[in-house]
Amino acid sequence: EVQLVESGGGLVQAGGSLTLSCAASGFTFDGHAIGWFRQAPGKEREGISCISTSDGNTYYADSVKGRFAISSGNAKNTVYLQMNSLRPEDTGVYTCAASVYGGHASDAYAFWGPGTQVTVSS
Repeated sequence: EVQLVESGGGLVQAGGSLTLSCAASGFTFDGHAIGWFRQAPGKEREGISCISTSDGNTYYADSVKGRFAISSGNAKNTVYLQMNSLRPEDTGVYTCAASVYGGHASDAYAFWGPGTQVTVSS
């Protein structure tokens, strides 16, 4: 059974940091891209970052570039999203997903986790 499980969300003050984890199982991790998406209240889901598990190539949306860092490898089949200098507008449900294609379009992703809430207070 394919599973993606996020952890690490929570409440943080503006300017603070959080690290999200995405643990994957049930499929061949290598050869997939793992993406992070977020959905703020009343807004569409946004692809904010992804990483290729094959070559380590990464993508960041302009809204998070320079503040967030995606990585993999510390634990088997796990991808991390280090989020620094958090802003109230970073508030939302953060979800990881797996794709054989990668990129920031949610249509490219076949497997999804349930999501974790991140709330940034001002």
